[in-house]
Amino acid sequence: MNMLTEKEITEAQDIIITQLGIQRDQLTLEARLIEDLGSDSLYNVEIAMGIEDHFGVSLPDEALERVNTVDDVYALLETSLGRVPK
Repeated sequence: MNMLTEKEITEAQDIIITQLGIQRDQLTLEARLIEDLGSDSLYNVEIAMGIEDHFGVSLPDEALERVNTVDDVYALLETSLGRVPK
């Protein structure tokens, strides 16, 4: 269950779109950052830094290593904002 607001999702999407130069309709929950969206480890770091700066959160490196899909990005952001499903 997604605990982010529509505005937060759009803002996170904007960061991914800007870094990867892709279209918003490519950002399905299942879309894999590297395999489907053309990211790589450097782009993933840039996405993480953009999210950290924009949302004022800190994303743990060990958690970033487990981020593979767009949904994983949202889940990590939820956790970093202190919103975990019960």
